[in-house]
Amino acid sequence: MAVKIRLKRMGAKRDPFYRIVVADARSPRDGRFIEQLGYYDPLTEPATIKVDEAKLQEWMGRGAQMTETVRSLFKKSGVLQRLGANAAEERG
Repeated sequence: MAVKIRLKRMGAKRDPFYRIVVADARSPRDGRFIEQLGYYDPLTEPATIKVDEAKLQEWMGRGAQMTETVRSLFKKSGVLQRLGANAAEERG
């Protein structure tokens, strides 16, 4: 089963709010998901990104792939750098 870490759109019309979820790649964007990892609120200044990094690392270890949008959000917020540092500490 191919698993993706992606955004699920929530909120009202013209008031978007996104959940960062782990979902089967075949399920619809706003459909069923396996687990919620965090959220992204683009309307706050600056945009709010909250992620449970332990769960994220667990799913990455299981082979879940991030979408390009989620990857770029994590790069901007520094989550990917922290995950890389944690992985280096565990190996060395």
